[in-house]
Amino acid sequence: MFYVPDETQQCGFYECEECGSRFLDLRIAPALVCPYCGEEPDMELGPDDEMPKMAEKAKLIKMLEGEDVEKYDTLLSLAITGGDYTWI
Repeated sequence: MFYVPDETQQCGFYECEECGSRFLDLRIAPALVCPYCGEEPDMELGPDDEMPKMAEKAKLIKMLEGEDVEKYDTLLSLAITGGDYTWI
């Protein structure tokens, strides 16, 4: 799960085209590598192996500022936990 730190004033809300995951990220760009399904580079590649290509499949849906950051962070947390808000 990817959350933003408390007191964050600006972040991006992204959705992955491949796996459909939605997440917040402090980096704001038109597209990012999805933290859920993005391919991690294998550091034990042989000399004949190709480096995996990291595709930026997570597209920016909305740039969040101010109190919207906390609202979206809470909503995503509730969605991931299945609505159990007692831990917040």
